[in-house]
Amino acid sequence: MAYVINDDCIACGACLPECPTDCITEGDIYVIDGDECIDCGNCNSVCPVDAPQPE
Repeated sequence: MAYVINDDCIACGACLPECPTDCITEGDIYVIDGDECIDCGNCNSVCPVDAPQPE
């Protein structure tokens, strides 16, 4: 099950370096490519607002 980033995202960038598959892209809010996500949870563990959640 891939992670998705909800509207709580503040685009702080904390998740980017933690993703081992580089499946997170920048924007107004960050977006996770569900086909590339390996469900490791690294993004959620460093997010200050818990924006990445299991799909």
